[in-house]
Amino acid sequence: MARLHDVVFDAAHAATLARFWAAALDDYSVAPYDDEELARLAAAGIDGPEDDPSVLLVPAGTGPRIWCTAVPEPKTVKNRVHLDLLAADLEAETARLVGLGATVQQRLDGWTVLTDPQGNEFCLAAG
Repeated sequence: MARLHDVVFDAAHAATLARFWAAALDDYSVAPYDDEELARLAAAGIDGPEDDPSVLLVPAGTGPRIWCTAVPEPKTVKNRVHLDLLAADLEAETARLVGLGATVQQRLDGWTVLTDPQGNEFCLAAG
């Protein structure tokens, strides 16, 4: 039987998208870069974390890891899978996410459809 290990977002720029999701999600942060990881990036010809093509977000407690991974092609159609988030105050959280760079696509009864700064759809529900 399989179990969920990671969630991966395709990205135009991995570090930018990772910062959005780290700010958007409670208890997630961009994994720190230690000297060994910085040396690995340098050996691969990558200048540093801002140019890392695959940035990891880690939960403070339990939950899947989230990767933001650069891909060469642009997003062209609606995501087939997306995240659903819960917020105690739907309007306040919608405003906070918009302030971080999200865009409201549709407001419905009890939930809102948004896109992250790189066009990936996600839903926010009152809960």
